[in-house]
Amino acid sequence: MSSIWGKNVKISIFGESHGKAIGVVIDGLPPGIELNLEDISREMQRRMPGRSKISTPRKEGDKTEILSGFFNGKTTGTPLSSIIFNTDQRSRDYKSTKSIPRPGHADYTGHIRYSGFNDYRGGGHFSGRLTAPLVFAGAIAKQILSKNNIQVGSHIKKIGSIEDVPFNPVNIEPSLLKELKDKDFCVIDDVIGEKMKEHILGIKEERDSVGGVIEGAVINLPEGIGSPFFNSAESKLSQILFSIPGIKGVEFGAGFDITEMKGSEANDELYIEGYKIRSYSNNNGGILGGITNGMPIIFRVAIKPTPSIGKSQRTVDISKDINTRIETEGRHDPCIVPRAIPVIEAACAIALLDLIMEKDGLL
Repeated sequence: MSSIWGKNVKISIFGESHGKAIGVVIDGLPPGIELNLEDISREMQRRMPGRSKISTPRKEGDKTEILSGFFNGKTTGTPLSSIIFNTDQRSRDYKSTKSIPRPGHADYTGHIRYSGFNDYRGGGHFSGRLTAPLVFAGAIAKQILSKNNIQVGSHIKKIGSIEDVPFNPVNIEPSLLKELKDKDFCVIDDVIGEKMKEHILGIKEERDSVGGVIEGAVINLPEGIGSPFFNSAESKLSQILFSIPGIKGVEFGAGFDITEMKGSEANDELYIEGYKIRSYSNNNGGILGGITNGMPIIFRVAIKPTPSIGKSQRTVDISKDINTRIETEGRHDPCIVPRAIPVIEAACAIALLDLIMEKDGLL
């Protein structure tokens, strides 16, 4: 098993949902980078559970303790490690999942992959709880990128069939990304956001769950970042985005809708503005040939409904080789999309930092 990602900046996450702690080791950060710990704490709070009626009631402070690689307010250049202690586990809710795998979870596949030795409590290492250290690493990456005016942001594009206003693909104001970051429920149109929240609460009353789509954007990223084929900007971003639990689809620019266009419509025609070359449209999402072209990177991720639901579902008892049913116990989000926002941004920032260091070191 490998929980290490990256080429120039390597991250390794560790821990289990109901273990003593979770954490991350970041290797490859240059020395002398000043970090704003308050800003990192704010990013952690954006993902933190138990903040509203539409999230899990599990209470975790998600306070990070830096163990190494950080001294006198700056990185030392050695591996930076951080730990988050788990404080609100209810492991008794998961005794049945040892032999009765929950539909939609990794209980069965994890049991097979690790010969039954995996920690099954709360999903163990497969849990979305492991996205907390990812957000910590992403918060550091975001700070490094912001020093070069590169901004990463996102919003809830869709919950069920309810859709928010999309980003303008050719012109995204920095103020919009900041405004979204400061919102408890990250939508561009707050009226639509209220409808989304009502829908989530209705699904919760049914003891069910709902999924959705997050739209991400990166602005002020220089052209020339990435490579063709195996180290392309799309492939690097997609790999780390698909590593997030619950992600089932990633698309860039017009995405699958580009298949309905003619070449004359899909091609992003160019023009010169001052000394910059830009395009009139952005159907390719700011990336061509695996390399950034200076336009905003636009991408969307599809997130499946939370698999933990209170409704009775069919499954098996692998200890008895019989069919049975299960009602998932425990405290779970009826929709994980709102809390996934900072996770998506973190993963994007980590991938971009790795790509930038591949080309130029730190800008």
